[in-house]
Amino acid sequence: MVDLPANGRSAPAPQPAPPDCPFEKQYPSQLHRDDAFYMALAYNLAIDAWRKDEVPVGAVIEYGGEVIASAHNTVDSSGDPTAHAEILALTQASRHRGDWRLNGATLYVTKEPCPMCSGAAIMSRLERVVYAVSDPKMGCLGGAADLNQLPRSNHRLTLTTGVMERECRDLLQAFFRLKRARENPDG
Repeated sequence: MVDLPANGRSAPAPQPAPPDCPFEKQYPSQLHRDDAFYMALAYNLAIDAWRKDEVPVGAVIEYGGEVIASAHNTVDSSGDPTAHAEILALTQASRHRGDWRLNGATLYVTKEPCPMCSGAAIMSRLERVVYAVSDPKMGCLGGAADLNQLPRSNHRLTLTTGVMERECRDLLQAFFRLKRARENPDG
């Protein structure tokens, strides 16, 4: 007979330690706050996600030249399917502004937002979304679909793509390559 904890569920099997992240964080100059500057901050958050064995996606929201929100994916650690970097950052930014409307703000994210995050970006009235890597499977700002082009939508985002694309793509691909190798060591 197996002894179960008070909640009646067996304890989850111990998880192997996350693979070491071979990527170095970037330290952009504070003097030139352009798209590459903010994307470098999002990239650093993606590295933080990797180090916690989360899908390495980072997001930063800028308003008036200042970072008002930043987050990385915490889906696995929180057990919350909505804990994407973009959603967490949008929530922080709304609290910071005291309003769900984020007019004039820009979201920087290392991978094209999924349907949920794309919809939230549009609904929050962000001015811009800047993403590094397109996602042809689940991206919904031009990859698999484009929610920004819904004909009856009353808000459109300005999009910029490809900022730090190589670095962010390399990070994502390496993470999933190592994760697959860890989960299936025999090939």
